[in-house]
Parts: sequence; C-alpha cells; structure tokens
Amino acid sequence: MNVDATLLEILVCPACRAKLSVDEDASELVCNGCGLAYPVHDDIPVMLIDEARRPDPPPQASDADGSAQTG
Repeated sequence: MNVDATLLEILVCPACRAKLSVDEDASELVCNGCGLAYPVHDDIPVMLIDEARRPDPPPQASDADGSAQTG
C-alpha cells in the first residue's frame, strides 16, 4: 500500500472527523475515533462510510471457571 503521505495528513474519517491510522497488513485506513476501517484499492483510499468495515465488538468478559462471584 502506497498512499501519499500528504494525503494521509489531511484525510479524516467521514463519519466522525477523527484522524486515521494506516493498517498496512489489511490495506486499510482505520479511524482513531469510531474505529471504522476504510479499504485502500490500488493505493486509493475508499472514503465511503458504506464501504467501511465496522470494528469488531470487544470480547465479552467471562469467568475462566464459569462461576459467578457475589459480593
């Protein structure tokens, strides 16, 4: 992925206007605010909310032994 550095400095998330981080492995620009991940095709960011990947929900906390603690 080879997105122009000057372009990366001015791009923001169209959903929340937060800055973006580069995820080279996934070829995506990831929002530092809402977490949406925008794909990059042929070194061109696709900055459409409908094309963005939603962040994965955080894993649910669970007890290792399955027992619930009471106070």
